[in-house]
Amino acid sequence: MSSPKRALVIGGASGIGLATVRALRLQGYEIVVADVNADGAQKVAAELGDGVSTLALDVTDEDSVRTGLEASAPLDAVVNCAGLSIPGALTELDLSGWRTTIDVCLTGTFLVLKHAGRVLSDGGAIVCLSSLNARQPAAGMGSYCAAKAGVTMLVEVAALELAERGIRVNAVRPGLVDTPLTEGIGLIPGLRDEYLENTPLGRAGTPEDIAGLITYLLSDGASWITGSAIDINGGAHTQRYPDVLGKVRALMEG
Repeated sequence: MSSPKRALVIGGASGIGLATVRALRLQGYEIVVADVNADGAQKVAAELGDGVSTLALDVTDEDSVRTGLEASAPLDAVVNCAGLSIPGALTELDLSGWRTTIDVCLTGTFLVLKHAGRVLSDGGAIVCLSSLNARQPAAGMGSYCAAKAGVTMLVEVAALELAERGIRVNAVRPGLVDTPLTEGIGLIPGLRDEYLENTPLGRAGTPEDIAGLITYLLSDGASWITGSAIDINGGAHTQRYPDVLGKVRALMEG
């Protein structure tokens, strides 16, 4: 009997990462739940029981990424769901806000790809979270749009470089998904409605929607998919992005 596959899920304590942990566990994977929120990761491990371990990991710290991935090996799959956004118009955004978003979303992805590529078993797979904003600009979200567009290209480069070992690297590009990260949207009058009006399927995504695609991309059924960035947004990429900046300004002025 073969041993179970082993996956490291970064950002696995909440949202899309947590849904991915649960989905992979149902498929029989051993899971390492990695998160900067170590207490949250421990709660997930306690919920799921045997076959789940935890790791405190900060994607902006190379030593943390390197030692975490090395300690978790051997690995068959790595999923990077870590991300954040600090909004602001380009003419107003502090450099520190720009750097924080780039550090977590783009540099963090680079560090994960760098060290996952070193320890991942031949024939393994990596999935990174990009975003609808990798292809659809949004006023007030310049740092996030730039970072997520960069993630898409990094994934393509990694797919080229790791293909000789049979390692597949892909990205998923969600639209609006109801997670703790997006709760603030509901605090801005009219913003959620505008998101949904510009989503042809008429609803926000769930973490489970995204986890389903991630687990597919890690599976043998996706063995000929690499270097791809797959949109999963209810069709929102065919419409326009909501006026986030305008609604935020209206709220502040009102």
